[in-house]
Amino acid sequence: MSGPIGMFDSGFGGLTVARAMIDLLPWEDLVYIGDTGRYPYGSKPLDEVRGFSNELARSLIDDYGAKAIVVACNTATAAGLDELRASVDVPVIDVIRPGVKSLVSTTVTGRVGVIGTVGTVKSGAYVRAIADTGVPVSLSSAACPGFVEFVERGQTTGDEVTVLAERLLAPIVDADVDALLLGCTHYPFLARVIGDVMGPDVTLVSSADETAFAVRERLSEAGLHCETRTPGRHRFASSGDIEVFRELGSRLLGPELDATEPWPR
Repeated sequence: MSGPIGMFDSGFGGLTVARAMIDLLPWEDLVYIGDTGRYPYGSKPLDEVRGFSNELARSLIDDYGAKAIVVACNTATAAGLDELRASVDVPVIDVIRPGVKSLVSTTVTGRVGVIGTVGTVKSGAYVRAIADTGVPVSLSSAACPGFVEFVERGQTTGDEVTVLAERLLAPIVDADVDALLLGCTHYPFLARVIGDVMGPDVTLVSSADETAFAVRERLSEAGLHCETRTPGRHRFASSGDIEVFRELGSRLLGPELDATEPWPR
């Protein structure tokens, strides 16, 4: 079916999901909106984030003709996924449940961790999602304020990042987990630092690949998958400085992001 897959995030984090989707679904068109003009979402009230999500999803459908929406932001997912699904008439895929599915299948000891923004952790979305799996695991959670800001500045390594990671991840290290879910789409860009702090015995789980698989499955179920074999068109928009988004985004994603347009259009 024609029409792009629409994606949104507070900034650059969702590009990890976009990368996975481009690799898995190369024939699909994609439109990505990075709401850099209003990031970070993690410290904002969930009601406000819910409003942003509805606005972005509606724009992707009305302005870009999106046939499905990927909420490539854990905070936005936690803020009101059910409400968003009820307000639009296209499939809406989130990043929380695919990540949790991978997390509970990865652990051997049953001790798992989740890190995310303040908003995501406070919402309890991961606690509920893990409970819904029925898998008996012990969950330790930690909010990591500051991680998103480092990624948005393009600073993904260095002493400052490491010191912050050591402080924020200390409760997770003490919990002796063997699998850690990066519960924010920005965090895979910090995977090297997070992995160094957690140690070699802890498996880092990203929701990006699992979300891409979930999108493929949902499109197939709904008969919305692209039937052509022409490489898809990828469009990227930003509510903030579009040149900064293009420059940093192309470094994080790759050559597919060679241009950025303003949003709202």
